[in-house]
Amino acid sequence: MSGMGTASRIAVVTGAARGIGAAIAMRLAADGLDVAVLDIDESRCAQTLEAVRALGRRAAAVAVDVSSESAVALALEQVLAQLGPPTALVNNAGVFFERMAHRTGLDDWNTVIDVNLRGTFLMSRAMHPFLKAQPGGRIVNIASVAALGHLGQSAYSAAKAGIVGLTRTLSIEFGHLGATVNAVAPGFVLTEMTRATAERLGVPVEQLVADAARDVPVGRTGVPEDIANAVSFFVDPRAGFVSGQVLYVAGGPQG
Repeated sequence: MSGMGTASRIAVVTGAARGIGAAIAMRLAADGLDVAVLDIDESRCAQTLEAVRALGRRAAAVAVDVSSESAVALALEQVLAQLGPPTALVNNAGVFFERMAHRTGLDDWNTVIDVNLRGTFLMSRAMHPFLKAQPGGRIVNIASVAALGHLGQSAYSAAKAGIVGLTRTLSIEFGHLGATVNAVAPGFVLTEMTRATAERLGVPVEQLVADAARDVPVGRTGVPEDIANAVSFFVDPRAGFVSGQVLYVAGGPQG
């Protein structure tokens, strides 16, 4: 059975209740995939579910703490029961703290590493049996330009740099299964997370966006759909010879 053939293609998107994850879920639905919408709180997934179904695709909401091995296993069991065997995984779930390294507590460090990096590893590992059974599978990890280093983001930068290394290694290890593993690294994208950053800094979000846009060669900041479009490329069956790559979606040159 091939995930790239006539069988239904099923995508699992973590952190899909809102923001970039919701945009990815909707774009993949528009591309013809059924979508499992995963988030820490299943009740927050209703709007994304409605949007996916409005595009004519099947959808299921599944609660998961991606940093928990047992929760990840249970979540994929639920995806299998409700939609069928997944053929694509988008690791988007993440948390973010902006704090200088010498002010970063170990609890905050562990939370960022566990959700962003450990979660990406656990979800990807749990996908292995499905990739093995259905050649042509896809994993897309959401990294960040922060992987190149960013003031006040030691934990986040470390986690996202780890995702880049994990992506390249998994592309080698999973390649014989006919699967590809790639990463999308967003620059500044306006989401609830960036709105929360503006609030913490005590500045209007419009000012934060305008300041960020001045440093972007194309003259604007990103929107969730920009990231979703890049994910769509990697998930597409025609991208089967592209693996182990990091695509910076940041409006200009990055790493």
